[in-house]
Amino acid sequence: MKSVDYIIVGFGLAAVAFCELLERKGHSFIVIDDDKNYSSKVSGGLYNPVILKRFTLSWNAEAQLELALPIYNELEQKLGVSFNEPLSVMKRFSSIEDQNNWQVASDKPNLQAHIDDRLIKNDNAALKAPFGFGRVKNTGKIDTRILLSSYKDYLQNKDMFVTEAFDYGQLDEHKVQYKEIAAKRVVFCEGFGMHFNPWFANAALKGNKGEMLLIEAPDLQLGFVLKANVFIIPVGSNRYIVGATYDWEDKSLTPTTQGKEKLIRALDGLISCDYKVLEHRVGI
Repeated sequence: MKSVDYIIVGFGLAAVAFCELLERKGHSFIVIDDDKNYSSKVSGGLYNPVILKRFTLSWNAEAQLELALPIYNELEQKLGVSFNEPLSVMKRFSSIEDQNNWQVASDKPNLQAHIDDRLIKNDNAALKAPFGFGRVKNTGKIDTRILLSSYKDYLQNKDMFVTEAFDYGQLDEHKVQYKEIAAKRVVFCEGFGMHFNPWFANAALKGNKGEMLLIEAPDLQLGFVLKANVFIIPVGSNRYIVGATYDWEDKSLTPTTQGKEKLIRALDGLISCDYKVLEHRVGI
């Protein structure tokens, strides 16, 4: 019988954050996950304090950045990997009115630290951006796949990770015991998977299906994140993530033709160079 303070079920970004907190506080734990977490793995990983559709700060944006970025930096040192890449986000202007709205927003006291008031001209022939761009500051990208795989390796080396589907029927909630593991608490970090959890099946969790494309476009040469009706996020080696769709009804993990076509239409309206679709990703 193994005894720990916490059993953690699921392994996405929420679980990593909780594991890190527990370890810093000196609590023992073990993670159980079947390695099928989709949403954290397929995430574009972008952090951006400004909601560009409405020119407002994201909820608690500054507090979140102040808390999150030092933790990510410490995790990079702890794991010996690099996954946090500061990267500018450029909003593509669609009109003169769009430019004017940007400059008005840049004068708002709560946005001045995050919005560059300059209008930036497009000099990339592969981009369709006749009205140019506006730059959002304090933005970047977390490579969630590197973070998750590296942290999993770290836990496995310490015998703190079990790769299996959690069997709810094997959890004795009175003893807080799962198979041969006894604990004080069980914490579920399952994301949308909570719908299959008998203790949380009726939780008010809506779930949003997002589809993204991984493309290869050697002539695009994009050194920033482009935000228009979709994001184009550079991930290295002439590859880019294009996304995302939002579907509040379909909860399958099956890529859809409609989702792919919607992303391709948006992409074709933004770039004029050739590209190849390498992957079609889905997460809820």
